[in-house]
Amino acid sequence: MSSPSLQIADALLPTSSATLGRAAEYLLSRRAGEGYWCGELTADTTLESDFILLELWRHPPQPDGVWNPPTRGLINKAVRSILARQLPDGGFSIYEKGPSEVSASIKAYVALKVAGIDTGDASLARLRERILALGGLQAANSYVKINLSLFGLYPREHTPSIPPELNLAGNLIYEMSSWTRAIVTPLSILHSMNPRRPVPAGFTVEELFVPGVPLAFVDREKILSWGNFFFVADRLLKLWERHGSRSLRTRAIRRAEQWILARTRHSDGLGAIYPSMMYVVMALDLLGYPPDHPDVQEATRQFMNLMIDDHRGFFFQPCYSPVWDTAIAVHVLGESGCVPGRALTPAADWLLSKEVRQKGDWSVKRPNVEPSGWYFEFANEWYPDIDDTAQVLLALSQSTASDPEAQQAARKRAIDWLLAMQGSDGGWAAFDVDNNWNFLSSVPFADHNAMLDPTCPDITGRVLEALAACGVPHSQEAVRRGVAYLKKAQESDGSWYGRWGVDYIYGTYLALRGLQASGESDREAYILRAGEWLRSIQNADGGWGESCASYNNGTYTADHSTPSQTAWAVLGLIAGGDTTSSSLHKGIEYLVETQQSDGGWDEDLSTGTGFPGVFYLQYHLYRHSFPVLALAAYRKARGATHS
Repeated sequence: MSSPSLQIADALLPTSSATLGRAAEYLLSRRAGEGYWCGELTADTTLESDFILLELWRHPPQPDGVWNPPTRGLINKAVRSILARQLPDGGFSIYEKGPSEVSASIKAYVALKVAGIDTGDASLARLRERILALGGLQAANSYVKINLSLFGLYPREHTPSIPPELNLAGNLIYEMSSWTRAIVTPLSILHSMNPRRPVPAGFTVEELFVPGVPLAFVDREKILSWGNFFFVADRLLKLWERHGSRSLRTRAIRRAEQWILARTRHSDGLGAIYPSMMYVVMALDLLGYPPDHPDVQEATRQFMNLMIDDHRGFFFQPCYSPVWDTAIAVHVLGESGCVPGRALTPAADWLLSKEVRQKGDWSVKRPNVEPSGWYFEFANEWYPDIDDTAQVLLALSQSTASDPEAQQAARKRAIDWLLAMQGSDGGWAAFDVDNNWNFLSSVPFADHNAMLDPTCPDITGRVLEALAACGVPHSQEAVRRGVAYLKKAQESDGSWYGRWGVDYIYGTYLALRGLQASGESDREAYILRAGEWLRSIQNADGGWGESCASYNNGTYTADHSTPSQTAWAVLGLIAGGDTTSSSLHKGIEYLVETQQSDGGWDEDLSTGTGFPGVFYLQYHLYRHSFPVLALAAYRKARGATHS
C-alpha cells in the first residue's frame, strides 16, 4: 500500500500534466516571430523621468525661457505614466509593491515639474513632502546629482568627478563592470565639459534641499576608509579640472569619443542599455555633432526604440531581451516534451544566427580566446555574457537547428569560451573575468551598487548545468572548481545569493540545479540543508515569494507568492532530491490552481535584478516560462512521460 504522500503525488500527475500542456501551448503561442521570443521588460518610473530630462536637453527652452518641445505629446504621456504609479504616501518605488525611494522620487519630481506640473498641485506637493522626509536632495544617489548638475540645478563642486582620463589609464576601465564603463565613459565627457544647459524660466529645485544638511559626505566615524580616500581624491580631481593640462584632457575626451563610437557598431546602442544610450545622445551633442549626423540619428533612433507607446501603455524598456527570452523558452519547451522537435528548429536557427564572432571588452583579459557566446539583446556584439551563453547552450541541448554541423561547431566554441571565462575563485560572473577590485566600490560614483562584476552562485549554477548538458564530464577540473565555489558560497542558512534574480530563492534553485547536473549526491549535508531552507520559507498558500528588500536586508525577506519564484523553489527542491514532500506537492498545487484560462500566469512582483538595491526588473515571460520547467521536472521526478 502506497504512502499518503505517494497517493497525493499520483493524484497530482494528471492535473499537473494538463496544466503543463496548456502552459506549453500558451508559451509557444507567445513567440514573437522569426523563431524568437521577446517579452516585455519593465522597470520603474526613473526611465520615463529621465526621458523628460533628456527631452529638455535635446530641445532647450526658447530665449524667453518658455519650453515648448516638439515632443510635447510624448512628454505628456510620460507624465501620465509616472503619475499612475505614484504611491499613496506621495513617493515612488524602485520595484513593484516596494516603498518610496528617494532617488526615484526626486527624478519623478524634477520630471513632472519640468513638464509643467505646478508645485501647488496635490500630487507634486505630496511628493515634495515625501522627498524631504526621505532626506531630501542631499540623500539622492550620485547619478541624480550629476544629471541635475548638467542643468545647473545641483552644485557641480558637490558631484563626483568622472574624469575622461580614465580612458588613458591603461586597462583601468576594464576593472569596472561592463555596464559601468558603458555608462561612465559617455558621462565622463558630459561631466568634463561642464555644461549648464538652460531650464524653463524660473525653474528651480531648491525646495528639495533639507536645510542644514551638508552637501558633501565624509565618513567621520571611519576616517581611514576607502570612501574618504576617494573623497580626497575627488577634491584633487576638481583641482585638476581647473588647473590641469588642457591638451591631456582634450586627448582623453577624444579617446572616450572613439571608444563610444566603436562600441555603437554592431550593437543596438552603447551596451544596448538605456542609461548609456541616453548619455551617448547627450555626449555627441556636446562634442558638436549636428542633429543630422548619422551617428546622432542612429543613437537617437536606438534610444527611442526602447519606448513602448501602444495599447499596453506608455513606458520605456531598459533594453530588449530576445536572446534571453528565446533561450529560456526553447529550453523549457524542450524539457516539457509537449511540442514536436521541429517546432523549435526556427528558434534554434535564430539563436545560432546571434552567436558572437568578434572580440569585445571581455577579450582584454582573454586575448587569445576564440570569440563566441551570446548577448542578451537583438544586437550587442561587444558584450556577450556568460549567463546568456549558458542558457543558449541549454536551449540548443533541447532543440535541433537546420544545420546540425553548424550547431555542433557553435556549441564547441561556446563551451571553450565559457571555460575560458571561469574566474580564479572557480565561479563565473556575468561579462568579465576577475572583475573584483572591491575598493573601486568606494569611488563616489559607485553608488549604483554595481561597480564590479564578481562571480555569483546563480550564474555559476547555470553554467555547470549547461556544461553537463553539453557532455562535459563531472570530473573535468573546471566543473570541480565550480562545485567547490558553490560549496564555499552557500549562506549559513543553507541558501545561495542570487545576483540576477530575486534573490535567495533564485540563487538557491540555480545552485542546486548546477550541483545536481555536476553529479553531487543529494544526500550531502549541504544540499539537504538547502532543501530544508526552501521548505522553511514556503508561504501558507503553497507558493513561494521573495521581496527585493532581501538585497537591502542581506537575508531572505518574504513576500506573497509568485509563479516564477514558486517554480524556482519547486525546481530547487527537485534538484536537491525532494520528490515526495508535502511542500513540493503544495508548490505544484499552487501552480495548478493559479494557472489562468489562457494557460499562463499572472505576476505582480519584480523578480529580476538589474543593480541590487537600486534597479529591478519585471521579465513578463518569467511567469509563463519557469512554471513549464517546474511542472516538467516534477513529472520527470515522478517517473512520468508526457503523452
